[in-house]
Amino acid sequence: MHVKSPLRIAVALTMLAFGASACSSPPSANTGAATTSASATSALYDASALPAGPLGQEIRLGHDVIDNPAKYLKGDVTANMTCSSCHIAAGTVPRGASLAGVYARFPQYNKRSKRVIALQDRLAECFLYSMNGRAPAYTSKEMIAMVAYLAYISRDVPVGAPKAKADSFAVTVPSTAPDVAKGGQLYTQKCATCHQANGAGVSGTFPPLWGATSFNNGAGMAKLANMTGFVKYNMPQNAPGTLSVQEAYDISAFVLSHPRPKFKGSALMSSPPLPAKFF
Repeated sequence: MHVKSPLRIAVALTMLAFGASACSSPPSANTGAATTSASATSALYDASALPAGPLGQEIRLGHDVIDNPAKYLKGDVTANMTCSSCHIAAGTVPRGASLAGVYARFPQYNKRSKRVIALQDRLAECFLYSMNGRAPAYTSKEMIAMVAYLAYISRDVPVGAPKAKADSFAVTVPSTAPDVAKGGQLYTQKCATCHQANGAGVSGTFPPLWGATSFNNGAGMAKLANMTGFVKYNMPQNAPGTLSVQEAYDISAFVLSHPRPKFKGSALMSSPPLPAKFF
């Protein structure tokens, strides 16, 4: 089978980006937010409205990889997580760690690695930290498909545009130390039904929040401020937005007080060598 050249796909993606105009849970108590999120999700990704041909197939695959990476990249995923665990509905929900527009913000300087990185580098980070796994080969069909998907849901965002404020889940965390004990009580009341008392979650439905199969300590969600904002806007799943910042702060501190895998920075990453005719 002939493998499509990443360069050809990249050209097609560029044309697409520039050619576009400008818990099985009870119903959400925050119905207005739920309706808005559903509408925004549909507008960003409608599987029935994808471009025809190989590009549309690649975009669909990219969505599916992000929604269930272990199915397509089993060897690169250790955690019992999906990208949608942190980027709700494959990154299509405002304030749900939306990925809309991310394609338009790369290449960019990365403080963690102290270098300018491409979008593939950022996706690799997600596999290394949040999936506690390995970086997929940059020339793999799955990596190219994820980039295609991110380009598609970013099609209305001008290159270089900053992240929309409405998509950010950033909050100002309290200046006082979190109350971990109170966070534990709130976790039992608000979170344990889905994520379980032991934080192990439910495989295929709710992600583990700590323990051997959760994200490692280098992941973005392992930072207290990040998790606080995410929990504030998106949890509990059946009533998002009902927690105060203080409650989200305490719950997040409780979750992060538990052990999780440690990032192995010395692990060597490599991509398979390819013949020149691949490109």
